[in-house]
Amino acid sequence: MMPNEIQSPAMVAEVGHMGNVSLPCSNLNGGRAHASGEIRRLRDQAMGMRTSLSCFSVVVLLQLGFGAMARAADYAIGADLSFLAQAEARGTVFRDNCQAKNGLQIFHDHGYNWVRLRLFHTPTRLPNTLDYTLATARQAKQLGFKFLLDFHYSDTWADPEKQFIPKAWEGQSHTGLVQAVFEYTRDTIIAFRDAGVMPDMVQIGNEVIGGMLWPDGKLPDNWDNFAELVKAGIRGVDAGRGDNARPLIMIHIDRGGDRDGTKWFFDKLNSYQIPFDVIGQSYYPWWHGSLLDLRENLIFMAAEYHKDIIVVETAYSRQPSQYQDATAPFPESPEGQRGFLDELNRIVMSTPDHRGRGVFWWEPAVSPERNARGMFDQDGNALPVLTVFDRFTRGKAPPRAYP
Repeated sequence: MMPNEIQSPAMVAEVGHMGNVSLPCSNLNGGRAHASGEIRRLRDQAMGMRTSLSCFSVVVLLQLGFGAMARAADYAIGADLSFLAQAEARGTVFRDNCQAKNGLQIFHDHGYNWVRLRLFHTPTRLPNTLDYTLATARQAKQLGFKFLLDFHYSDTWADPEKQFIPKAWEGQSHTGLVQAVFEYTRDTIIAFRDAGVMPDMVQIGNEVIGGMLWPDGKLPDNWDNFAELVKAGIRGVDAGRGDNARPLIMIHIDRGGDRDGTKWFFDKLNSYQIPFDVIGQSYYPWWHGSLLDLRENLIFMAAEYHKDIIVVETAYSRQPSQYQDATAPFPESPEGQRGFLDELNRIVMSTPDHRGRGVFWWEPAVSPERNARGMFDQDGNALPVLTVFDRFTRGKAPPRAYP
């Protein structure tokens, strides 16, 4: 059963499920006794928030009715697993219930149905080349995952603080950059098509609130240039897909809890009549506001833009990290991670008009030195957060007799 299919207020409002946790094999922040105490503390802390958020979720989810069930198969339970292959190649072993398994298989076993893979143009230090990404996409498709391809249009990280032009494109005019974006996108999609692993969704740029390919497409000064670059990427997807179905097109910004910032960006973007399908938002609470801020923005986007919305990047720390000098909305602990993702998912599911279409955790399966926000402990054992979607996706329907 997928998240949008929930109809029972008892199921939606339930807090007691948090006690049914599959604890990892090794000691986690004090062991099993500590985990049990922490679960109780987390329940008490969460009750105040659930009074407002869960009751809202119950009302809206009951309103979804059969319309939501018809769209339930499209709900994205996702993870950005761009570092997974590198971690496993370097010897990291991931375990679920004490059993070593392929990382993709573990996520599949816990109901995940989408993977997100980023692509750099010509990276020098990071692994996310075309060949590397193709290999992971093949494995994911073999397991039945859908696949979101995240074009950074850079040799390294592209985000609100930086959008570096690939070295191969340096010195080009705006017209040259538009053509380069088109040809690169087209040729990349052809490579995935020829490999039999067409993406189901494509992101044109990463967290592009400030534009892309700076300085040519930097916002707010160069909106015309930025719009032409985005359109070139979309045309490249269409030119490369051949006879295959057109992947959904996502535009991704990092304003999950910022209604005004979201409105500023998409009002202007839409004035250029750019053909896209999905709004992608990053939401990390220490940067992007409270869960109520996120809820307000989801309601606004659904009503204003009539587009499906995915929280395409989120995460929470399993150990003290972001809130050492402030009060955290959930404990920065394994159980706090689980509580955060559970509540975040409830809010996304409750978006009006069925427009909340999924959640992606950013890099849950990485090498030990990178895993403060991962879904595995230092020894590779799965943490409780990995089980959030089990109750939505497990279970066998009884046989039905048809006339």
